[in-house]
Amino acid sequence: MHRLRSLAVLSIMLFNSQTSIADEGQWQPYQLPELKAELKRLGIAIPAEKLADLKKHPMSAIISLGGCSASFVSDAGLVVTNHHCAYGAIQRNSNATRNLIADGFLAKSKAEELPAGPNERIYITDQVDNVTQQVVGDLSANLSGRERHEAIQKRIKKLIQECEQDKAFRCSVPSFHRGLEYFRIRQLLIRDVRLVYAPSDKIGTFGGEVDNFEWPRHTGDFAFLRAYVGKDGRPADPSPSNVPYHSKDFLRVSAEGLKNGDPILLAGYPGRTSRYKLASEIRFARDVSYPRRVEESTADVATINGATKDDAEAAVRYASVVKGINNGLKKTQGLLDGFARKDIAAIKDSQYAMFRNWLAQQKNSAENQSLLKELDEVVAADMALSEQEFAWAVANTSDLLRSARTLYRLALEQKKPDAERESGFQERDIPFIKARLTRLEQSLVVKVDQARWTAALQRYAKLPAATHPAGLDALLPSADQAAAMIAASQLAQTANRLAYLDKPADNFQSASDAMIALAIKLQPIEMALENQRKEVDGNLEKVIPRYMAAVIAWKKSQGKPVYADANSTLRVTYGTVAPYTPRDGISKGPFTSVEGILEKQSNSAPFEVPPALVDAVKAQRFGIFRDATLGTVPVNFLSSADTTGGNSGSAVLNKNAELVGLNFDSTYESVTKDWYFDAPITRAIHVDIRYMLWVMQEIDHADNVLKEMQIRYPSNTKKRTH
Repeated sequence: MHRLRSLAVLSIMLFNSQTSIADEGQWQPYQLPELKAELKRLGIAIPAEKLADLKKHPMSAIISLGGCSASFVSDAGLVVTNHHCAYGAIQRNSNATRNLIADGFLAKSKAEELPAGPNERIYITDQVDNVTQQVVGDLSANLSGRERHEAIQKRIKKLIQECEQDKAFRCSVPSFHRGLEYFRIRQLLIRDVRLVYAPSDKIGTFGGEVDNFEWPRHTGDFAFLRAYVGKDGRPADPSPSNVPYHSKDFLRVSAEGLKNGDPILLAGYPGRTSRYKLASEIRFARDVSYPRRVEESTADVATINGATKDDAEAAVRYASVVKGINNGLKKTQGLLDGFARKDIAAIKDSQYAMFRNWLAQQKNSAENQSLLKELDEVVAADMALSEQEFAWAVANTSDLLRSARTLYRLALEQKKPDAERESGFQERDIPFIKARLTRLEQSLVVKVDQARWTAALQRYAKLPAATHPAGLDALLPSADQAAAMIAASQLAQTANRLAYLDKPADNFQSASDAMIALAIKLQPIEMALENQRKEVDGNLEKVIPRYMAAVIAWKKSQGKPVYADANSTLRVTYGTVAPYTPRDGISKGPFTSVEGILEKQSNSAPFEVPPALVDAVKAQRFGIFRDATLGTVPVNFLSSADTTGGNSGSAVLNKNAELVGLNFDSTYESVTKDWYFDAPITRAIHVDIRYMLWVMQEIDHADNVLKEMQIRYPSNTKKRTH
């Protein structure tokens, strides 16, 4: 085991540009100096060593929103991200009579900026340390899976506690290469986030779910937020007395744009990829997990739509929920279609056979063969347990029930010393729990929650009996009883939910609320599942790192890229503006234009177009944003950059590290890149900065926001800096 781990570390240390193929790779910043030759060949002018420094431009301007990416674009905490990443903030401030989703929003002054919501956060990564030895060093080989997992978690919590002595920071210790390495990441956590500007959804989500993951695309998927802090410059709870955060660095904007073949860098926080998983895991996703997920999401959206029909207020409250489910649904369906188009499992089979042959030629062959047998066993156990976890999630499709379970679990955990509580229920987590409970005030309608849970319980009953967690069926209400339980619960009121935060566990036992009572009954089932998960995860954490060490050494021997799967940490990828051929006889260019918006225009969503935009295009009021080659304003463009979910809002940079666009999607054919990077058809979709600036200037007259940014305009026009 130690020999294989040494091989893996050596492979990363010796990694050089010869290992790069195509534009594959979601690189940790510290790896970029080893890509120096590749970046130079591509045409990137900014030194790789500078890109690797989190405290220098441009990486110091790249931030996370906790699920999306973003970047600072002024020294007064102005943040640019995707419209769909700010959608929750837009929805929170909307209602049937003041619908900011449909109408858009622009604060003409800082005083007019709106609270983004209690659960909105900005994370600024400022330090990353390798803590692998502190997490897994010297763990006894005799530990059970659960004991191993709990030992690892205990060490991680200690590292986090040490890191968070300064309460301005939020720390985490994610694993890389499936548990081979651990890095401690420190992030400044800003808790006061406000909505500055968002165009109408007729621009920000133009094309809706019809165009989602499709090309050509014509979506102005951008919005602006602002970070606020206390007068002392440190993060503070939302308050009218707070002041804009002074961002020590921010991205400059280039309105010169790009052309086909130009190099780009992309920096952000990609969510999850699975490129090192086994063929058996792919087949499980393809044949079991993803089809069930598609069926479940489709049914849940249909239920919500039915329950909010003819109720404008309810529809606004659930707009963000539906949008999120639909986005995941289309991606999952795209994965299934991609698996049907190309047998990725068969490709993995072939690769795995070559790996096994290579491994058989290494020293300790018998030990290596035992490793592969253990690998198959732990992966099979993981897949079996995930089916029960899916059924459990379906049975709990109620915001009120999930709230009751969270509150009761927190009360139980608070009986323990803080260091011994489960992650997610420590003192550091209570503000996040409170924010989630408060957020329901803008995203919960009792009749909708009733409809969702009733329908979900019916779907749960139809799942294979073997997937039902032991003992759960006897505790769940019938579908007929579910609506009455929710109606009788007092948790629909925010004050009542928050009141339980301060109650000890004993008080829950005497509570008369039906949802609290059910949460108490379900607690043993939840704990049984959680303990099974700990056992499985501990076994995975013992076997998978040994496997990954061997895989990395094998890949290095072939000169192939060595990068960790995405795990919501800061990464950099690169590529070029590029067309693609999705199928024989069809070639799709890398740019779309504003004329395409009018070609798609209709009188109904999702292809309605604001009259001001129609007029501006017809009159060709393009000004300095007219592309010389296209003869018009470009809207979206394609690149070969390696992205995934979480990269939404990622800054797209030109060779000089100037902001030229925002990532917001992938082509439908590219969705399977989460599992397998297929260079010829893998394309990311970005909103062109020139379209953003044109909309801001010509359509929404967001002059105050334009003036706040530093913008470099084309050299053939009168030079201006807003």
